[in-house]
Amino acid sequence: MATIKIDDREYDLDKLSEEAKNQLISIQFVDAELQHLNAQAAVLQTARLAYSNALNAALPADVPAKKTAKKPN
Repeated sequence: MATIKIDDREYDLDKLSEEAKNQLISIQFVDAELQHLNAQAAVLQTARLAYSNALNAALPADVPAKKTAKKPN
């Protein structure tokens, strides 16, 4: 007998309606996709940081920072 806990209540999976089982399968699919997308986002953020660091290393060091003039009040 397999059970699942939803909102602090345990349900026997064998006794769930087909509609409830289908909704559960859909939730599990969406949860897996969200986990996959979060993992992809982490990889992309890491790659972006690496590219940013590489860009900074490739830029000439002798270019002075541009100063912005303050406007009088």
